[in-house]
Amino acid sequence: MTAGSMTKVWLGLGSNKGDSLAILHAAIEELRSLLEDLKVSGFWRSRARYYEDQDDFINAVVSGFTMLDPHELLARIHVIEAAHGRDRTREFAKGPRTLDIDILLYDNAVLAEPDLIIPHAGLQERKFVLLPLLELDPDLVHPVLGLSLMNIAASLPPQGIYPLVDDRYDAPYPQ
Repeated sequence: MTAGSMTKVWLGLGSNKGDSLAILHAAIEELRSLLEDLKVSGFWRSRARYYEDQDDFINAVVSGFTMLDPHELLARIHVIEAAHGRDRTREFAKGPRTLDIDILLYDNAVLAEPDLIIPHAGLQERKFVLLPLLELDPDLVHPVLGLSLMNIAASLPPQGIYPLVDDRYDAPYPQ
């Protein structure tokens, strides 16, 4: 999964505040400066989980190769989120946000620190992450559980996750 000293990573993106599609498209373009060979899933609409009294989210997953270590990548992601109006000091957990970017997987690394958990702690319970992730890489295995993400996704109950059908959905993402 690595190319030279490059590490393959998968990032989850979500937005439910503001012009979510425009925000996600802009963030994806900005992620091109961090990730080589960037691949982008389709966009998915998902009902809010945990705190349900908010608008639906639009979600996507990107993958690519980076030379940044996980903490450097996280810091750069936070800059992109802030540039799109995210203020972590003013929002509440699981609430509305203009942009959320999570490191889902960092190759097969396992990291558990106060500010960063890889693989993402909610990965195995969230279809809004698993479905777009599996679009990009259907053979992924959870590095801690040792289970195929396809089997994990298949075992979850319905969660209100739907492909966002627009004129771009079936077209390749512009490179």
